[in-house]
Amino acid sequence: MALETVERQIEHFWEELNDEDIKALYAKLPVGKRLRAKLLLKIADASDEAVRTAAIIEMIHAASLLHDDVIDEAHSRRGVASINATYGNKHAIMLGDILYSKAYSELTRGNLQIAEIVSSAVTQLSIGELKDVDMAKRFNEDEKLYLDMIYKKTAVLIEASAKAGAILAGKEPESYGRYGRNLGVAFQIVDDILDITQDSATLGKPALNDFVEGKATLPYIYLYRSLDASGKEQLLAMHGKKLDAQQQEWIKTQMQRYGCVEQSFALAKELIEEAVALMGAQKEEYLVSIAREMIERNY
Repeated sequence: MALETVERQIEHFWEELNDEDIKALYAKLPVGKRLRAKLLLKIADASDEAVRTAAIIEMIHAASLLHDDVIDEAHSRRGVASINATYGNKHAIMLGDILYSKAYSELTRGNLQIAEIVSSAVTQLSIGELKDVDMAKRFNEDEKLYLDMIYKKTAVLIEASAKAGAILAGKEPESYGRYGRNLGVAFQIVDDILDITQDSATLGKPALNDFVEGKATLPYIYLYRSLDASGKEQLLAMHGKKLDAQQQEWIKTQMQRYGCVEQSFALAKELIEEAVALMGAQKEEYLVSIAREMIERNY
């Protein structure tokens, strides 16, 4: 029921724009899991201010995905044709800009501390997007650089959602923010793993697609460290290129040989265990269960 109020609040924001074309275009966007809204509302309960804040953050998230699809030249999102694929990049970029600007406008009417947290998160999110683009130009072997990028691109808005919920509920924001940060980074690491371990039908895109797009995700960083000079050269020669069946098999075999997926999963699990401990101390059983489900998901 609480998420339904968030959807109605978003609809109300669009009604205020008084533009049927924009409203119709937004309706074409697939509705995701609303993780950020769920976290905020579970931490703060569904007060009017919490619902407004959750709706604003979900609009920001939708805007970031629109821009992300243009950058990645993605043709689908959650199994549905993307806005850029159907209507073109210009429509996708401008719809994203409208979402961002409306969200910022609404932020100025609420809690100033929350406005500062969310707006700062969006700045970091954009920096993360830029880092992701730059890192795809060459093979990145720096684990810290990659983790910083996925924190900014994926986790920072989840962190902001958890902090905002805590502020609205009069709870201590730093531990909730740390929980959100860990949840977001672990989520992305698991995504990195699934791109390698799952088949194309499950993923809804080609397997090993991250590597083909030039993204050296965490398992590839661990693989590069483990390979000898000849293996490193072979891996680099494949980076950012379409892989044939033999090349895919070589990568998966080497990953298995050196335990790269297991190493990546161990880091994600460590982050989740810290998140579980933080929320266990706060008696937040629902947040504990979300964290555990994150590490157990198949996709």
